[in-house]
Amino acid sequence: MEWPHDPDGEEGSEGMRKYGQAVLAKKLDEEEGFPLSAAEFVEEHGDEPVRLNHARVVSVADIFEHVEEDEFEDIVAFHKAVGRAMRAADMWEIDVDAHA
Repeated sequence: MEWPHDPDGEEGSEGMRKYGQAVLAKKLDEEEGFPLSAAEFVEEHGDEPVRLNHARVVSVADIFEHVEEDEFEDIVAFHKAVGRAMRAADMWEIDVDAHA
């Protein structure tokens, strides 16, 4: 797929390789961005890449196909909803047990 920018470049990962929700979080304004409409977020960022691991990149829209909520009250609600969606869609690459 052709991405609007390199998933590993400055726009995609802020100069370092960031994955999954870390990439999504940098698109948010925690102070003024909430409540946040899921549809508006996808409209603005849907075609942007999100690297899930060293080999797999999906779009923001791909992730949000699995998000059930229409709106997020705050960043915590956003992360919980997106985390649930990513786990349900087999897009969650973090192995908590590996970090214990």
